[in-house]
Amino acid sequence: MNKEWDTLIVGGGCFWCVDAVFRSLDGVISVEPGYAGGRTEHPTYEEICQGDSGHIEVVRITFDASRIGLEPLLEVFFAAHDPASRDRQGNDVGEQYRSVVFYASEAQREAALAVRDRLQAEGLTGGAPIVTEILPAPVFWPAEAEHDDYFARHPWQGYCQVVIAPKVSAMRKKFARLQRSE
Repeated sequence: MNKEWDTLIVGGGCFWCVDAVFRSLDGVISVEPGYAGGRTEHPTYEEICQGDSGHIEVVRITFDASRIGLEPLLEVFFAAHDPASRDRQGNDVGEQYRSVVFYASEAQREAALAVRDRLQAEGLTGGAPIVTEILPAPVFWPAEAEHDDYFARHPWQGYCQVVIAPKVSAMRKKFARLQRSE
């Protein structure tokens, strides 16, 4: 791995949505959907969907820290989902959809806390408390291959059209300065 590259693991609802939001950012090298924080090894999507494994749908973002900083990535993360909603994002309900930043270093923990607190003070959630958990990074279990870059591979699927496409469009507008030039 390049010495300028770093990783960040976040969960903010369905990993198909979170994956799609981060892929277009300049400096993001890769986005990998997976599972973290649960009680079993090598979980499957089916086990996660049952909602009793303790795992969260997450993405592991590898990024070039010389091109995009941790704080802008965290700002995108907090804006791309409802960080004031516990165990729910839209119609997706269950602990597997909770909002979380898994930090790999003290610097990541401090950055996550600072961005969360700043956005709370700025009124990101209209005064509702941000409930995003900020926890040490556990084992990351990669999701099955069919979940990788799901939105790009299934743009006409109903969930992609109704849920993911509007979210991606809104995030690309809001964070236009961070988008990769094509």
